[in-house]
Amino acid sequence: MKEIIAIANQKGGVGKTTTSINLASCLVKNNYKVLLVDFDPQGNCTSGIGLDPTSVEHLIHENILQNKPLKSIIKNTSIKNLDIVPSNLNLATLETLVLKNNIKNPTKVLKASLSELEENDYDFIIIDCPPSLSFLSLNALNAATSVLIPIQCEYFALEAVAQILSVITKIQKETNPNLDILGFLLTMYDNRTTLSTMITTQVTGTFKEKTFKVQIPRNIYIPEGCAQGKPVNIYKPNASGSIAYNQLAKEVIQYVEQKARK
Repeated sequence: MKEIIAIANQKGGVGKTTTSINLASCLVKNNYKVLLVDFDPQGNCTSGIGLDPTSVEHLIHENILQNKPLKSIIKNTSIKNLDIVPSNLNLATLETLVLKNNIKNPTKVLKASLSELEENDYDFIIIDCPPSLSFLSLNALNAATSVLIPIQCEYFALEAVAQILSVITKIQKETNPNLDILGFLLTMYDNRTTLSTMITTQVTGTFKEKTFKVQIPRNIYIPEGCAQGKPVNIYKPNASGSIAYNQLAKEVIQYVEQKARK
């Protein structure tokens, strides 16, 4: 089993990085080996797992531009069986330099990097995408076997979904026919508000079986954990956010197992 999951939505603040970190940690808890790929120049995934993106040596853009072996860039985290490919603001120049250097298949450079890994190195690879549908996100979607789309429970949520679905459909037709939609994940859910209930009803009604059963609640321990460089299931194992992300991991595992049987 090796599933490459892009966590993508061009809208900012929907929980992409938070979901990347916490899903990865919960998959590790289920005895899987996981690699996080920070493909956002903000480097929040790197800092959210306990590393300093301003001082860490060797980053993903060096693998792509300088042919540094990917395994020399991968860093261990404080969590056993959870590794990360870090990034920082230097990643923002990747598109310009890839095009300047006439690198072949520019929207597949991340796929080429990940192909350096052996099949049994990791069970899951999770790519944290930037809040845009630009060069970096296109690379992530071309490298992935599935995409998880976080949706914040707020107005205009479905408008953003329509845009990313259009891009996914184009990629499936033109460059990555193996890309599947893993599911839509409702984040920052608050069952006390009419808006959260309304968005949940709309998303579930529109995407039916492609909507995860679990919703990620608003829970102060989730951002507190990230600030400490710890996933919530380690920072506060009994918190509602921890319980929700553990359930998400179980749904993802079930999806991958069903996919493998087809």
